[in-house]
Formats: sequence, structure tokens, C-alpha cells
Amino acid sequence: MASVLYQSIETLSRDKGIEPAVVVGAVEDAIALATRKYYKTQENMRAEMDRETGEIRAYVFKTVVELRFYKDTTPLGRIAAQMAKQVIFQKVREAERDTVFNEYNHRAGEVLNATVKRLEPMDVIFDLGKAEARMPKREQSRLEQFAVGERVRVVLLRVDRAAKGPQVIVSRAAPGLVQNLFQSEVPEIYDGTVSIKAIAREAGERTKIAVMSRDKDVDPVGACVGMKGMRVQSIIRELRGEKIDIIEYSEEITTFAEKALQPAKVSRVSITDLADKQIEVIVDDTQLSLAIGKKGQNVRLAAKLLQWKIDIKSEEEKRQEVESQMQAMSGGPTTPIEQVSELGEAILEKLIAAGITTVEALADMTPEQLEEVPGIGEKTVEKISVAVRHYFGQYEEGEERPAPAISAASETEVSELLEEGSMEKTPEEILAAEAGVGTAHEVNNLSTEDIADTEEAESASDAFSDNDAREEQIELDNDTVDTLVDEAQENSDEGIDDGNDRG
Repeated sequence: MASVLYQSIETLSRDKGIEPAVVVGAVEDAIALATRKYYKTQENMRAEMDRETGEIRAYVFKTVVELRFYKDTTPLGRIAAQMAKQVIFQKVREAERDTVFNEYNHRAGEVLNATVKRLEPMDVIFDLGKAEARMPKREQSRLEQFAVGERVRVVLLRVDRAAKGPQVIVSRAAPGLVQNLFQSEVPEIYDGTVSIKAIAREAGERTKIAVMSRDKDVDPVGACVGMKGMRVQSIIRELRGEKIDIIEYSEEITTFAEKALQPAKVSRVSITDLADKQIEVIVDDTQLSLAIGKKGQNVRLAAKLLQWKIDIKSEEEKRQEVESQMQAMSGGPTTPIEQVSELGEAILEKLIAAGITTVEALADMTPEQLEEVPGIGEKTVEKISVAVRHYFGQYEEGEERPAPAISAASETEVSELLEEGSMEKTPEEILAAEAGVGTAHEVNNLSTEDIADTEEAESASDAFSDNDAREEQIELDNDTVDTLVDEAQENSDEGIDDGNDRG
């Protein structure tokens, strides 16, 4: 029958989860050390315990021959006993640390049931049964608050060796926790019909999970959601309200990218760099903010899910980029379309709305392309063509180049120059050249009806050529016409008077 001492050692071993031989060895080493200290000797001292009687005997071990010289342990006092106690506790702690390390070191990534033991300012300490586990702040979800005694599931990250013993580090922010929860809630995942291909998670915010079915008759997304969303809602409650996007996995990266960026609608996806795993995603202008997500979260999670770099752009940004590339290739400057003065505001608005913002782009367009612009008809196309040619200084035979305008205020200056002899032309001739009629004599021969008919004809022609724009381009304004008519009448009257006088 085992002694009372050995029975106590066995009880301690069971409580600590270590072998009884380890504790017995610790006791024997402690007695040997205490005996050597008592006799003040440097001899190789050992001890052994009799399991039946509980007696511990110390002896000097000689390596030359197999001889044992026993020492009397009866006189060992309180100091020797205290030293032996310290040695025993140290050996037991070392054995306990080794047991904890060997127990959890190979279980990284496993989900464990834990109980909240205590709450520290930054960390949460859990009781795993055989050891304590620590959850740092960075491994916690911002949505979660714990109470002492609460039971939760945690993911074992690693076991660190430290001076105070091995430390078990656990997490509630790892993607493995979501995967384990889906395996527990979705039977199709548990039996392998539906597999989880990828998970991207930002704890406390949102998780994207890609699933694929091995059975064509089983919808992987529907299986994870469950009837009326019961399965996924159970997981959301476990994660304290964290949002979860379930996406069907695709081997085609462009298709997978479109689904990964949900709920945004993607216009098109193209691979820009296969070696660097980079894709370009184009979305409608109204979908850009939704595709990027709050603080870039949606596109960031999609990139983690795909493990590709995503360059997301709107349609307008892509258009500007293409225009810049075309400009760089052509090497020519760009001129705002507003510089074409012969185009009216209505036509300019229609061209700009269609994305035609430069004179060069307008000049490169064919008549067929211009007619595709909303509100641009055949007559307007002809008008645009003439305006562009005039802008670049190209005039067909019979077309007159515009003369510099002369203002009413400058007529006084003209008169002064004539008085000084600096100019040979009369004000009537200058006004005639401005009106495009020719000489002053031609102005005199114009009647009020001729001028009015000319003005109406030009207005009707312009209105017919572009009914939508209704841009009127009249070379002579009303004031100029009135002035020309008045002068013509005066000259005609003077001519009649002169004839009468001669007669």
C-alpha cells in the first residue's frame, strides 16, 4: 500500500494535470539539495523515496565505482525543509508550464469554449479549464462587452513562451470564428456539400464570405442564409450585430469581383496586371460611393476576399483618363469648346452634355457621330462644321472673313482722324465695310425694305437650320441698320437737292 506522502503526491498531480513521477522527482531533488547544504559538501548527492513507507533517503553517488555512502537526514531542520519546499514548487510549476504548452501549442486556429475569468483595462482573461487565456485589445470586436462568468467561443491564435510561463492568446476577431459559426449553423457546410472558399473580416463592422456548392441542385447562398434568414441571423447575434455579406464564389476573377463588390452594381471589370494580380473596376457615377463603402471598407474587404488589388473608378473618371491618354498620344494641346464663338449657347450645352469639351475632339468627329448627339440635327451639324472651319481659319470660296468691329464711340475718332488728314475713308465707307455691303454708294442704294428683307431672310434661315437652338447670327445689328438707312436717306436727299440746284 502506498504511503500517505505518495497519495498526496498523486492528488497534487491530478489537480495540476502532471505525472506523479515528476512530483516524486522534485521531492527527491529537494531532499538531496537540502542534505548537501546541511553537510556543506560539494559531493554528488542524490535521494530516493520509498513509495510504500514514504521514507526518503539521501546518498552520495560516486561515478568511479557503484558505491553509495548514505547520510543521516534526521538532523535536517526548518531551513532545509523550506528550501526543499521551494525546490518542489519550482519543479511543479515548470512541469505545469510544459503541460500547458504541449496541450495547446498544436491547436492553433481551433475554436474553444471559454469562460470570462476577469476583465483587465485592455485585455480579457478567459478560463479554458486547464489554463488561462488572454485576449488582447486588438483581437476584440468593438461591438462586444463581456461579463465575468460569461461563456463564449474564442479562436486559439498561438501559445507564447514567457518568463512566467506559456501564455495562450485567443481572439474573437479572427475570420476562423465566423467559419466555425457557419459550420455549426449550416448542415450543408458541415457535411461538405457547401464549402467556404474565402473570408474577409473587419471585426465589429462587416464580414464577406464566399461559398461554393459541390451539388448543382444546392444554392450555396440560400443554404447559408436559411429559411427567412434564420441561420445567418443566429450567427449575427453571436457576433453582436456584425453585418455579413454572403457571396457565391466564382473561378472567373472578373465575375467574382463583381459579386464581391455587392451591393454596388459594377459596369465592367478588366485585368490590368495579371502578374501583380491587379484589376480595374468601372462603376456608374452614382454607384461609386457605394462600391467604395464607408471609409473604403467595401472595396477593402473585396480586395482581401479576392486577394487581388482593386483600382475602382467611375465612368467619368475613366472617360477623362482616356481623353488624357489620347491627348498624350497625339501630343497636341486641348482648347475649350467655348472658344468657338460662332457656336451658340444652346449648341455648346448639348455638346458638353455629350462629353465633347474640346475643339480638337469636336473637329475629329464625323457628321454621323455628331448626329448621334441628342438635339443635334443635320442642319446643326452643317452649322457646327462651318463654325469649326472658321475657327481654324479655313474659308471656302465666296465666304468673307469677318472684319473688325467698329463701335459707335469710334465714329467720333474716325471723324477727328479725317479732319487731321490721317484717314482717307469716310465714316460711311467704314460703316459700309463693317456691314459687308461694299462702298458708301451701295449703302445709299439700299432701301429700308431691302435691309428688312435681308434681316428676315437671315432670321428665317437660322431658325430653320436649328429649330432647337434658335441661335440667331445676324451680322448687322438693329442700330447699325438704322444708322445705314438714315445716312442713305440723307445722301439721297442731298443728291436730289443738288440736281434741282443745277437745273
